[in-house]
Amino acid sequence: MDTLIQSRLFDNLYKVLNKRGVYHAFFWLFLLLVFIALEGTPNGFLFTLGNELIRLFFYSVIVYFNLLYLIPNYLTQNRFLTYCTLLVVACLVITPLEMMAFYFKFAHHPQAQANLLENRNWFFLLTFLVAGSSTIFKIVSDWVRHLRERQELQTQTMQSELRFLKSQINPHFLFNTLNNLYALTLKKSDQAPEIVIKLSEMMRYMLYECNEKQVLLSKEIDYIRNYLDLESLRQGKNVEISFEVEGRVGDQQIAPLMFIPFLENSFKHGLNNNLAAGFVRIRMTIADQTVQFYIENSKSNAPPKMDGRKSGGIGLVNIHRRLNLLYPGHYELHIEDSPNTYAVNLMIDLA
Repeated sequence: MDTLIQSRLFDNLYKVLNKRGVYHAFFWLFLLLVFIALEGTPNGFLFTLGNELIRLFFYSVIVYFNLLYLIPNYLTQNRFLTYCTLLVVACLVITPLEMMAFYFKFAHHPQAQANLLENRNWFFLLTFLVAGSSTIFKIVSDWVRHLRERQELQTQTMQSELRFLKSQINPHFLFNTLNNLYALTLKKSDQAPEIVIKLSEMMRYMLYECNEKQVLLSKEIDYIRNYLDLESLRQGKNVEISFEVEGRVGDQQIAPLMFIPFLENSFKHGLNNNLAAGFVRIRMTIADQTVQFYIENSKSNAPPKMDGRKSGGIGLVNIHRRLNLLYPGHYELHIEDSPNTYAVNLMIDLA
């Protein structure tokens, strides 16, 4: 309960401090303290405080005139020369007014009035520097805000695209598996119940695990084993299906269902088109935060028969897109297509 209360307090505090009026007020208060510290209090704290409040008032006038009027109406409209001219004119107007306020405040301090008149050029220069600094701050803050908004938009776009790509993978695999199960039930095969159990385990993984951005590599391996067990039951004894895992499987994490399109293709375009015996050989090598996935399948010499239906054809397209989105610059994918075999070698840096 205490942790929840503290979390809510920090959230509320962040929301308050993130309001524009609040952090502007903190900025001017900080600047006031800095000016007081720089001037010192030779004539008393109240005298110095009055001086700096006058200074900050005129600085705030030129700053907000610049931020709220000059920049939106001239600088952002690519009217740079006009903007610079009006900014100099504004400083020329503000500086005498500021000096006049100080002059009347120093009515009982003739030496301070004399120093004021001697340093009028410095007053103008400081006013112009403050105004110019607000321009630089506005440009930098707008750039940071636009960069953050663009990154948020890219993140939202990437997440939407990944959800779409994953939604294509899951129904695609489920469609193939249900077709296989349907064929076995028509034959009243004793293998059908075992396939149902394997399928339920795989569906549980897809429904409850694959909604996360990352899953344990060990669970992905279990999913592949279930997939291959299901295919072994369906294919029979005339095919060779092997899966070897080399290296230590620990707490490594990977994006879910990264390897399934390769498995689907190896059976759909490999074993399913072979009239005689064929093979699917898979080897996964794990080293620290690197995983290498190699799969090779036999091919038929004859082209696959067409049954008039459109093939899915989305698996490899999706896997390329997902790899570019999730592991940009951190993966290597090589495909070897020979007359009798088809091999895929995928290396992913999980770090």
